[in-house]
Amino acid sequence: PETIRFVSVVSLWEIQIKHQLGKLALNQPLEEIYQSQCQNGITFLAMSPAHIFNLSVLPQHHKDPFDRMLISQAICDELTIISRDSKFQFYDVSLMSA
Repeated sequence: PETIRFVSVVSLWEIQIKHQLGKLALNQPLEEIYQSQCQNGITFLAMSPAHIFNLSVLPQHHKDPFDRMLISQAICDELTIISRDSKFQFYDVSLMSA
């Protein structure tokens, strides 16, 4: 309970895009998923200009723009990313394996 948990709005954005393209099925509308996560103590992290500007100094280890933004946010805000993506390890970011 003392740990603040963040989900980036970037992840919400990616989920919406994949759902619209038919690449991801959702059991309920994304708005309801968002509301339930908020009620469960999840804080949604907005994108800031600093997150965007930091992309210019990130090495090109990862080509996915959504993942690059998650990495940038974590670096700028000194957060730990939880992921299975092996490419995240090549960045100077705190990482926890999922």
